[in-house]
Parts: sequence; structure tokens; C-alpha cells
Amino acid sequence: MNIRFAQPRDIPRLGELLEQVCRVHWEGRPDLFRAGGRKYDDGELRELLQDSARPILVAERDGLVVGYAFCAYQVHRGEGAFNDMTTLYLDDLCVDEACRGNHVGGRLYRAVLELARSAGCYNVTLNVWSCNGDALRFYEKCGLKPQKIGMETIL
Repeated sequence: MNIRFAQPRDIPRLGELLEQVCRVHWEGRPDLFRAGGRKYDDGELRELLQDSARPILVAERDGLVVGYAFCAYQVHRGEGAFNDMTTLYLDDLCVDEACRGNHVGGRLYRAVLELARSAGCYNVTLNVWSCNGDALRFYEKCGLKPQKIGMETIL
């Protein structure tokens, strides 16, 4: 398996994987997510691929993209009571349903950590929907701990 930066030729496959992620979220929260939706359309993906502040890593096996990690550098300077720091935010991580359980996610996550270290980041952060138990368990297994907890009241 090879971990590399995404390229324009990966857009169709990224779209398929984005649909898988949306399906998981829709199943858990149909009040928030549309069936058949995607976080990014092809045009947005093309723009992201040109943005060095929003790196996208892909895991490729036998010429097929089997997973991705969408990231974003967040620079925090002079923000109230917070210390100055740069964070690598893991916006989205997906492993193809057919490849889960084969350590693809772990390899991608370790590549994200290395990317953050090489950029001098203080930390890596992410959000995970509480309805996505598989993702919660995966991230806990990777050693992540809650930083803050989002709560809601539905009106």
C-alpha cells in the first residue's frame, strides 16, 4: 500500500468514498444529512487539490484508491486566552467499506501525524459524530482523547 498526496485523477474515486461517508452519517443522523449526498463535489475537490493549506492524502493499493484523509492547517495566533499554535485538523478520513479491517485507516492516520510533525504542528484534531461508533472506536484505538464535547438540543 502506498500513501501519497491526492491528484486530480483521483477525483472520481474520492467522490465514491465521500458518498460512503455520507451514507454512514445519513444512517446515523438522517435529520442532518441527505441520502446520497457528498461533502465536496468535483469542482470543490479540484479547488482543494490546489490548496496547499488543505492537503489530501490517499491510500492506494494495486492502483486503486482505498482511503483518504482530508486535512486543513489551522494557524491560531493572538486568539484571546489561547496559546499560539498550528494545528492540523483532520477534516475527514475514510476507508473503502470493502477494505476496512486491513489497517488502511491506521496507515493513513500515521501519515497524517507525520505530515503534522513535518509542518511543526502542535497537535492533530478532528471531530467525530457520536452516532458513528466505528469511527469513535477507531480513533480511540489510535490514541486520541476527547478535547472538547459538542452538545445539542433539537428544537
